[in-house]
Amino acid sequence: MTRAARHRPALFPADPGRRMRLVAGALLVIMAGLFVVARHLATRQPAWGYAAAFAEAAMVGGLADWFAVTALFRRPLGLPIPHTAIIPVNKDRIADSMAAFLRANFLTPPVVARRLHQFDVARVLGNYLANPARGSGRIGDSLGSLIAEILETLDPEKVGRPAKAMVRAQIARVDLAPLAGHVLAGMIADGRHMPLIDSVLRRAGALLEANEAALRGLIHDRASTLMRWTGLDDRLANALLDALYALLAETLIDPAHPMRRKIDVSLDSLAHDLIGDPAMAQRVARMKDDVLANPAFATWLDGVWERSRTGMIAMLRAPGDGTGELGAGLAGFGRALGDDPALRAMVNRFARRALAGLASRHGDDIVRIVSETVRRWDARTVSARIESAVGRDLQFIRINGTLVGGLVGLALHAAEGFV
Repeated sequence: MTRAARHRPALFPADPGRRMRLVAGALLVIMAGLFVVARHLATRQPAWGYAAAFAEAAMVGGLADWFAVTALFRRPLGLPIPHTAIIPVNKDRIADSMAAFLRANFLTPPVVARRLHQFDVARVLGNYLANPARGSGRIGDSLGSLIAEILETLDPEKVGRPAKAMVRAQIARVDLAPLAGHVLAGMIADGRHMPLIDSVLRRAGALLEANEAALRGLIHDRASTLMRWTGLDDRLANALLDALYALLAETLIDPAHPMRRKIDVSLDSLAHDLIGDPAMAQRVARMKDDVLANPAFATWLDGVWERSRTGMIAMLRAPGDGTGELGAGLAGFGRALGDDPALRAMVNRFARRALAGLASRHGDDIVRIVSETVRRWDARTVSARIESAVGRDLQFIRINGTLVGGLVGLALHAAEGFV
């Protein structure tokens, strides 16, 4: 307890409303004492009659205002006087009135749009985000930590199921044949398919070398007995393999090789069919559907999601990494809002429309929450909260009523002397 608290007079508690209530009550008691003394002395000295008139009228005014103020919150002296305890008795009606006032004056689209029209939301947001210490940095760190906490806390399967379903649905909606045809046609036009052909040729050579024994065995099995007896099957296999190796090597080395031109013609025809042939489009669509229905694709998608999830958590948890990039992006957006009037106007227009839309769609829900909250309050709670908010001013009404009543009584007593 501080020294000021230890030496505070008990007559004047910390609550300003209660302190003023004691002051107003003490003033009323003083007026009562003055009235008794003044009436007693008025028989000896007529001038005391003015003091008695002042005190008498002050008591009447003070008591009347005490009754009026008390009647707002409770029954005066506990008596069941009609039209008293106004706030507790009319609590539900007050709640509905507050909600209606809030709806009519704050939560209608025209009011929201009018109030926001002169408020530059984009500039305030831009200034806040452009400051890494106060805005974008804190938002980036907080948002990164929040996302990481969500990804770590929630069941990975439950979180990943909607994401994987969305990826699957997006792939299913893609018309793959024309897309692949345009990509292939663009690669052929720019010559970007040449490295792919080279890779295929090298792969074909490696496969041929790896399966050379199997190919020789196949030729030996298909050859006749005479060819095997004379050894022609081995010479045929050697000739065939040498021809294939030579063809692959020449095609790989010579950019103008006829085989390359045939490959180009075949790829160009394939691209044309992918773009314009309905039958080809149907075959590609069936192949895509088969891939999507294959359990191996679901397994692959599960692996992609898990790697993405763990990688994102690691990035967001790493100090100055993911969250730093996020904060830098937010700071850049804030600077753009400050420098680009067109972007600022667009953001302000979006904010006005968004908040006006929220007021239109959810205004009734908001005021319903206010009304129901106040309705659920206990009557004493409502009275106590309102009295705590305006109690000090209400006690000034009592004080003013006492003094004004006294002055009116003094004026009337003085007027009697002239009648």
